[in-house]
Formats: sequence, structure tokens, C-alpha cells
Amino acid sequence: MTPTGPCNAPDVVDVVALGESMVTFLPSRPGRLADVPSFDRGIGGAESNTACVLAAAGHSVRWVSRVGDDPFGDHLVEAIGGYGVDVAHVRRDPARPTGIYFRTAGDRATDAHEVAYYRAGSAASAMSAGNVDLDAVRAGRVVHLSGITAALSATCLDLMRELTARRPGRPLVSFDVNHRPGLWRDTDAPKVLRDLARGADLVFVGQDEAWGLRSAEAVRAALPEPEVLVVKQGAAGATVFDKRDVTFVPAPRVDVVAAVGAGDAFAAGFLSATLRGLPVRDRLRHGHLLAAAALTTAGDLAAPPAREQTDRLAALDDAAWGRLRLGPGWTRAVDQAVARAEEEVRTP
Repeated sequence: MTPTGPCNAPDVVDVVALGESMVTFLPSRPGRLADVPSFDRGIGGAESNTACVLAAAGHSVRWVSRVGDDPFGDHLVEAIGGYGVDVAHVRRDPARPTGIYFRTAGDRATDAHEVAYYRAGSAASAMSAGNVDLDAVRAGRVVHLSGITAALSATCLDLMRELTARRPGRPLVSFDVNHRPGLWRDTDAPKVLRDLARGADLVFVGQDEAWGLRSAEAVRAALPEPEVLVVKQGAAGATVFDKRDVTFVPAPRVDVVAAVGAGDAFAAGFLSATLRGLPVRDRLRHGHLLAAAALTTAGDLAAPPAREQTDRLAALDDAAWGRLRLGPGWTRAVDQAVARAEEEVRTP
């Protein structure tokens, strides 16, 4: 599957990402939120994270959303635009604020991890099919969405249903399930998310969020409609199901600093390789590598290695790929990472 999209559109871009971004406050040191004395400001949002990584990897990308007519909205638009993302179609809402959140420095998977969201009634939660420029959203080879948007409000869910409805001539629709149980209230979230995923062409879902299903094959049985289904299996790797084959690629060993943003970066790597028409194995490897860039930094966003360096790592033979180990700073030392992996193969 290689996307074509509405190539006759005058403002066509590689990827359009739609969803809420928030100003993120990252702690200056580990500890409970109640004990942390100060925070550094960043940006965070699943779809805008993916957009920023894709833009940094050399693709033309647009982010569509709503932010408050406030200083935090200014910061988001400026920061995301600073990555080279087109932010011209982000609307400002004078009546609703930009969302913010605070989190601890610990890994999200541990019991000590805390997140405090201040996003209820945010500008982005008021997105609807009537106040979003749908032509700007659809003027891309790929439209990238996530299940987080569907949880924000009834109008956001209606917008997601509009964008995932199967229609002739639509762009390739990419959907990251991103099930966040804390965002859902009085709604059958698994059913809603499955229904949205069934309307997409390319779906990303983590094994840990796949509605209690215990294998990648079971996830595929529950979601037979998407042309491509990517089941992320944590540190083990990821499996791709398409109409012809099943492909598993193990993840490299990674010295994890923080897991936040890794799934968004994985999606960016896979989409980048898809846009370039690379083989399925290499699409998965690019996903793993960009996820590793996020895993080895503290913030939600990490600059990916240069495309030619990522290509070099993705081209390693299976033995060298299996020996690859990536730690903090590896994106600035790709040659050393390759050399170490190849040397370990020669001298096991």
C-alpha cells in the first residue's frame, strides 16, 4: 500500500494530522507532582507529535486543530510550526482555552507515574465537521488521526466518523487507536474505537490496548477491514498484516529514558517509509528506529536521525539488526551504533 491521495489539489501535502495538542509541563526532577518545585515547558499531542517527526524527516505535513486565543495557543502554533509543519489551518477559539498538562518524570508504565490534565472544555474539544476546514484535512496523501480525538467530545467523535467514512477518492486514512481509558466517560470506548478503526486504511494498535485480545492474530481477526494493520508488541517488536502477508520485525534493544511519545514516533517512521514505497520490513524498522529516538529522550518529541542514517540502520542484515542496541544520544552516533552491531555479529 502506497498512498496516492488527491494529487490534483493545489495545496496537497504528504500528511495531514488532525487532533489536539497541549502545552506540556515536564518536571525539573523525579518525584511526585506535589513535590516537584519547577517544570519546563514543552508541547505534546499524539497527532502533532507525529506531524513534527514527519516534518523533521523531510515530509510536507499539515496540522489541523483548534487552540485558544491565548499565550499557550501562541506557543503551540509557533512551536509546531517551528518543526516545519504547516499550521495555517489551525483555528483560534476566543471562548475556550488551550489545553495543558503536567506529568512526572517516571515511565508511564509504572505505578509512580502521574499525569494531571487540564483539557476539559478546551478549544480542541470543540472541533466539529462544521468548524474544521475539511478540504484542508483531505488535501493530503495521508490523513492521520487517533482515538484520542474521538474521546474529547460528541462533536469530535462525529468529526472522526466523518473522516473515517469510506468514500471514493478519499486520501489514505491512518488511524492510531491510542486508547486512553481516563479520557472516556459513559461510552463503550472499545466498540467506538473498533468501529473507527474499521473505516481506516492503515491502523496502529498496541497489543496492550487491544481490548484484552491476547495475540496479534486475534487483533487481526477483530479488525479484518483495514488494508494494513500494525500491531505493536512493546519491546518484542511489531507485526504487520496486509492483504497478502504477515510480517514480524523485532524491535532493537533500547535503553529507555521515557516512553512518552514513542508510539507517535513509531507511526511517523512507518508512515514515512510508506510514503517512500519501502518494503514492509523496512517500514517496520523505520517505525522502531524513530520510536527509539523518542524512547531515549525525556520529552514527548525527539529529533529523528537523518534519513540516510535511518536508511543505513534499516538496511542492516537480520543478524546485525538483532544485535543493535540504542541508548541516549544514539541519533548523533549512528555510525558507532552500526559498527557495534556488525562487530557483535563477527565476534559473538
